[in-house]
Amino acid sequence: MGPIYKYAVVVLLLVVIFSLAQALYYMMTDKDDDRRMAWALTRRIALSLLLIGMVVFGIWMGWLNPHDVGR
Repeated sequence: MGPIYKYAVVVLLLVVIFSLAQALYYMMTDKDDDRRMAWALTRRIALSLLLIGMVVFGIWMGWLNPHDVGR
C-alpha cells in the first residue's frame, strides 16, 4: 500500500499546484469578474486540506515515514 499511497500524495500535490496556477491565470485574464479565481482558490484550499489529512493519515498508518531530522 505504501508506494501507491505515496504516488497518490504526489499527484494530489501536483493538482494543488495546478489549481494555484489556474487561479493566477484567471486573476490576470478576468479583470472584471473574479468568480473563477475565487473558485480556483477555494478548490486549492479544499485539496490542500485533503492533502494534509492524507499525509497525517499516512504517517499514522506507517505508510509514510518522516525524516529523522534532529535525532
